[in-house]
Amino acid sequence: MIRYMTAGESHGEQLVSIVDGMPADIKIDEKFLNNELSRRMVGYGRGGRMKIEKDKVHIVSGIRKGKTIGSPVSIIIKNKDFKIKELPPIFNARPGHADLAGALKYNQYDMRNMLERSSARETAEKVAVGALCKLLLKEFNIDMLSHVLVLGNVGAYTDEMSYEQIKKAAESADIRCADKKARVLMKEEIDKARQQGDSLGGICEVVIKGVPVGLGTYTQWDRRLDGEFAKALMSIQAVKGVEIGGGFELAFLRGSQVHDEIFYDKKNGFRRITNNAGGIEAGMSNGEYIVLRVAMKPIATLMSPLSTVNVKTKKEVSAQVERADVCAVSACGVVAEAVSAYVIANAMVEKFGGDSIGEMKRNYESYLKQVKNF
Repeated sequence: MIRYMTAGESHGEQLVSIVDGMPADIKIDEKFLNNELSRRMVGYGRGGRMKIEKDKVHIVSGIRKGKTIGSPVSIIIKNKDFKIKELPPIFNARPGHADLAGALKYNQYDMRNMLERSSARETAEKVAVGALCKLLLKEFNIDMLSHVLVLGNVGAYTDEMSYEQIKKAAESADIRCADKKARVLMKEEIDKARQQGDSLGGICEVVIKGVPVGLGTYTQWDRRLDGEFAKALMSIQAVKGVEIGGGFELAFLRGSQVHDEIFYDKKNGFRRITNNAGGIEAGMSNGEYIVLRVAMKPIATLMSPLSTVNVKTKKEVSAQVERADVCAVSACGVVAEAVSAYVIANAMVEKFGGDSIGEMKRNYESYLKQVKNF
């Protein structure tokens, strides 16, 4: 299996990721990795740090002559605004952040010790790891997209758009929404929130195509593919909800309206004409597009701060104000792509094994023949 660990603080010297379990002989395109990091940083409503940081990966192990060699891959991302001088302490806890719970847990009065690691700056590491996983998935023609569905009170309509149309439209928009009309209204919502010193949340969607049937399993609770997605997506800072396929809306319908009927023809084999299950049934991929949605709450740091308590004096004060985004839903979609790529890559390695990509491909192709001839 693939596993990874990250380290580093928001204003520390650098971020570090170690990825173990990547098969040998995967071609590594650093330009692609850096482009993925750039995608995370753009988006209407992002804060001032995005103008400072131009993230680039520095791979220091696990790669030789442009390919993985089977050993752990370690990646460094420098923080360009790192300063050796001590940053001021924080005693005014921010509602909705790690400040107070972390201070009580670790017995640390200076809540900068919480802020620095709990910050969404850590998502840069998730994106770098996800980019590595995307290069593995590319070997099997597995592709994915993300786009913004809801921002504040504005919703996008993409039901009549194809996968390719959504991907092209979202990638060309600074707000990563595929609906042109909705983009305008979303930007207006962000501008209003900025003027009021407030923040906005929303919903983004990830769609993955080309995933073979049979990843994950129903045999144990902790090996279900939908559970792996839920865990990975909920690990993203500020995410408070996850849906797969029709999600919560399915609870209001009858079974005859929900379950995807199965058909068969000799050319295409088994198929479905609807995808309410979102590509996952009983903890396994079913061969259809995997559809995932995440609900992101508004950013916890507000320019017009809420009331809180100073942890030293115990007196009522205004919450700490730090540099922050007004809205980061567009970036959340990119991060959701990355952690989803990790889940699929890990499931592919678990299912098809192999210490090298060549061995893994042989196992994969044999499995596809088995499915085709079923």
